[in-house]
Amino acid sequence: MSSIVSPQPSNGLLARHWIRWIPIAISLFALYVPTFVDLGRSLWTQDDHMHGPIVLAVVLWIVWQQRSELLAADTPRFWTGIAGLTFGLALYVLGRSQDIVIFEVGSLIVVLGGVLLAMQGWQTVWRFKFPLLFILFMLPLPGVLVDALTGPLKQQVSGIAENMLYALGYPIGRTGVILTVGPYQLLVADACSGLHSLISMSAMGLLYIYLMDHRNLWRNLVLAACLLPIAFAANVVRVSVLVLVTYHFGDEAGQGFIHGFSGIFLFVVGLLILFVIDAALGHFRTFARTEPRLT
Repeated sequence: MSSIVSPQPSNGLLARHWIRWIPIAISLFALYVPTFVDLGRSLWTQDDHMHGPIVLAVVLWIVWQQRSELLAADTPRFWTGIAGLTFGLALYVLGRSQDIVIFEVGSLIVVLGGVLLAMQGWQTVWRFKFPLLFILFMLPLPGVLVDALTGPLKQQVSGIAENMLYALGYPIGRTGVILTVGPYQLLVADACSGLHSLISMSAMGLLYIYLMDHRNLWRNLVLAACLLPIAFAANVVRVSVLVLVTYHFGDEAGQGFIHGFSGIFLFVVGLLILFVIDAALGHFRTFARTEPRLT
């Protein structure tokens, strides 16, 4: 009696596929670890950029989870990938030598995209689109853009907080971004503008949408559209709570532990609101029906 044995993937072939990625991983490690060490000593120590290490950890985790895609059949675009890689390395050298962090960190997107394109092809780049784009949340916003956004945000937050508390009967007034409640005056500083909350909430919200992997495009779009309003509303509540704490318990209470804890607490509340909205959408037939996603 004879038997037919189905061909099995060769361990040696798989090993050769993985070995070709080792020098690339070592090169990327040597190139960007000094960048992240410098960020850990400078930018990432600031409140506005403390989400940077979390974003990096998420990117590495997703890449590790999708590592089998690096062995998937695809058509390499070697010269196109090399062109992208060359441009990314030039961007890195410019950013590193001139201390332009947005170029230095942003080059990682172009470099990784070029490597994937040269080694694998367009389909592999598309499969890794989320971690590549998620790196954008590590980039510091240009100072000109921060200044342009911070001022209007502070005006809006302080104005809404004033109207809310006045409607509740509190003796509150406002001059620009200075709130006066009882004997106390509170300045809505840049850190209270909510810009950091908008960025952090957007990053974590998009990660949540990615992990949930809903098959309904409209459901994903509605959740994404809710991220900024939720973050803005949470920041208005935070400022209002700090005003109330100061009014009832004094300036030291408003500027102490509660000031720092309120930001973390309301960030968690914002995410919980997103979960509730997602659950509510799941109860509507229009959103709950499984549909093919655009891939």
